[in-house]
Amino acid sequence: MTNASSKKRTDSASRVIKASPQTIYKAFVDPTALVSWLPPKGMKGHIYEFDARAGGAYRMSLTYVGTDHSTQGKTSEHSDVVKGRFLEFAPNERILQLVEFESEDPVFAGEMIMIWTLAAVPEGTTVTIVCDNVPEGIRKEDHDVGLRSALENLADYTERSV
Repeated sequence: MTNASSKKRTDSASRVIKASPQTIYKAFVDPTALVSWLPPKGMKGHIYEFDARAGGAYRMSLTYVGTDHSTQGKTSEHSDVVKGRFLEFAPNERILQLVEFESEDPVFAGEMIMIWTLAAVPEGTTVTIVCDNVPEGIRKEDHDVGLRSALENLADYTERSV
């Protein structure tokens, strides 16, 4: 018999960014900033709803820029629509959110928890993303590339601000 919890997966990524925790935190709570750096390379974002407070919600889409991408979208062939809820904000330290993909495919169903932590280091800030309960339809290799890409984009965005 398979235990349901055995299907749960945790993915994570981390990077030192040459910017202060305050600068990085601001990039999370400003929807214009967030949509400019969060989409992985090859995708663009659009925010439909954004209420950056504990208990607040957001809804956004990530759409592939071209039609020659190797991964199919979760909501449609070319896009992922995500709805989320902010569970906790610890300014300049941590953002905890619940994320759910809008998809008719059950392999993308379920609520994923994303925890972003910001830790000051001499070089700037160590930013760590931990995703718990990753839907089984998201290939680990693709998710790892997406997480690293988001961190690279965040570094590009915030290091320009320094």
